[in-house]
Amino acid sequence: MPDPGFSRPQPSLPAAAARPHIHTHAAGSAAAGEALPTKSPLPGPPSVHAGEGAAAVRPSSPAELRHANPAVVTQSSPALERILRGPSGLGTTGLHLARREEVPVPAVSPEPEAPDEGKPIPGLYHHPVPEPDPARVEEVSRRIKAWAVDEVEMYPPEWEDQFDGFSTGRYMVACHPDAPTVEHVMLAARLMVAENAVDDCYCEDHGGSPVGLGGRLLLAHTALDPLHTTKDYAPGWVESLGSDAPRRAYRSAMEYFVQKATPSQADRFRHDMARLHMGYLAEAAWAETDHMPEVWEYLAMRQFNNFRPCPTLTDSVGGYELPADLHARPDMQRVIALAGNATTIVNDLYSYTKELKSPGRHLNLPVVIAEREGISDRDAYLKAVEVHNDLMHEFESESAAVAAACPVPSVLRFLRGVAVWLDGNHYWHQTNTYRYSLPDFW
Repeated sequence: MPDPGFSRPQPSLPAAAARPHIHTHAAGSAAAGEALPTKSPLPGPPSVHAGEGAAAVRPSSPAELRHANPAVVTQSSPALERILRGPSGLGTTGLHLARREEVPVPAVSPEPEAPDEGKPIPGLYHHPVPEPDPARVEEVSRRIKAWAVDEVEMYPPEWEDQFDGFSTGRYMVACHPDAPTVEHVMLAARLMVAENAVDDCYCEDHGGSPVGLGGRLLLAHTALDPLHTTKDYAPGWVESLGSDAPRRAYRSAMEYFVQKATPSQADRFRHDMARLHMGYLAEAAWAETDHMPEVWEYLAMRQFNNFRPCPTLTDSVGGYELPADLHARPDMQRVIALAGNATTIVNDLYSYTKELKSPGRHLNLPVVIAEREGISDRDAYLKAVEVHNDLMHEFESESAAVAAACPVPSVLRFLRGVAVWLDGNHYWHQTNTYRYSLPDFW
């Protein structure tokens, strides 16, 4: 899948010319249709080896260059990954070189309902995003519900309000503003909904239980990673894929995904889902034994039971590919892990009051900190905010180092896409007041 390229800079954006910088792959930009600067010769990429980038170019202080040209790698900028992310959201479509189809709009279209914006958690480090394209939100919402109801029979009628309240369309459009088509957004939307069906039906809200979870997850995983067996036993497995909503959803979502993803991207996703399922099993084991983990143990579990499969789809949904050897770089793997960890703590913080109201004891970071460190609920919650902020700052610092060490177009766009996904994920948690409310700690 070709890399459509980077976003064009807005004329009104801050100039980066005053800082030392490099331009990467000018020929690739020209091939994508982007006019190249002609004022002066530009230096080529620096000779930086994979193991040297962090020490050579690690930022040393905060900066506000969040919307500069992502085709420019600024070694001295401490917010390099924010330069890479570029503008997103309503009104910035034309700034992207990736072609997007126009969503058909009826002659008389109802005004989309404006979301209740909610309030961000005080002190939480995040980057606001523009309101996602309402036409795309409406179309993705329509398609995902039709898929869930008509194709995979995911939920009974009494769960409809919960499905609608999840706001999948707004979530996925906010996280993937550079997707070239609605169908590309749908790749992520189906997988997101399928993952939530597994979580709800196998683990938590709708009949889930830690008892026997390993067997259920293993069989569901074969809907993503097919069983290779004998002709005599294959029919039983095939029949099992339609036996419950989670497996039907996994199977269907994966079939759509592999039609547009490369084999490498599909294998990457299967690997990430295996990580997720291992995290589910660790949490279930602790629930069965009534184990309260140490804080570091909880964070280890959350590195696996987290959102990682979602941001690593960013290139598939964007219509390009981060090559497998670049994805596998240890520094890129650290960036991806930090991103998954930070965005999952966002979920812990926004879902805190929701989980306290649920039956049983739900482990989340504030609860574990309060129990293990012997501090008040309020102090534990505020400390969890600090943990999130530290993870986010480390993610941004490491992203900058990777971008400088390996300034190739697919790497730069992927880093920007992961950063945008984190922003969109926070936006969804903040604005989804159907699901979330904040504790009264301020």
